[in-house]
Amino acid sequence: MTTTRRIGAPMTAPQRHITRTRIIAATTALACAALVPALTASPAQADTTVQLPGQSVTKKLKDGTTVTITRSNESARINPSMGGTPLHRNAWVSGKYVVTTSDKAAKIGVGSGYIVGCQLTLGGNSNSRAGATAPNFDLQSATTTAETGAGVTIGPGQAVNYVINDREYKDAFGAAGHSSSISFSGGKGTLAYTNETMMVNGCAGYAQARSYAKVSITTDNVSQSIAVYGKPFSMG
Repeated sequence: MTTTRRIGAPMTAPQRHITRTRIIAATTALACAALVPALTASPAQADTTVQLPGQSVTKKLKDGTTVTITRSNESARINPSMGGTPLHRNAWVSGKYVVTTSDKAAKIGVGSGYIVGCQLTLGGNSNSRAGATAPNFDLQSATTTAETGAGVTIGPGQAVNYVINDREYKDAFGAAGHSSSISFSGGKGTLAYTNETMMVNGCAGYAQARSYAKVSITTDNVSQSIAVYGKPFSMG
């Protein structure tokens, strides 16, 4: 006997299983496709690299010793919001200082760093003609001091002094101390740094940074300090 199957007859169990599997697979594909815009809607902000000008300053000490301070190879790579909000700013800074004196027996100390201010003006360009000062804001006005690599929170009108070096030492009484100055002898010293990190949080306005070097010179007749400042740059 020949068996005839009518169109529209109930599906067998295997057929129902295959159809259900296809529906689930199609639904999953649609759900994954819907996620794509959400995952790609917020691309990461690209870093900005700033090449900063060099500087050479020559000063004469009270005893007639001539001191020349040269800054070169200064740059800053800035990411304004690695923390995902406008309140976070990060910068990786590099630079080099060379100090020479006419007195080959002079002792030199070089301490370098950056002043980072929130809604503050850190002064104009610094060069050998215009004197190397920050008339609107200087080291003594910084509200806090930190070593590069540390995160610091500052608000409007505040600034942080980021020091490049933190040297530990013991004083004459054996107590531990810290200094950001590196010592050199022979009337010459070189200090270089690469990709030192500054992380600033909490600044709701614009943030600005400026490099500096504080150089101390000691001869047989005089001990004197000179501060030089670089060109300010925006951190966003």
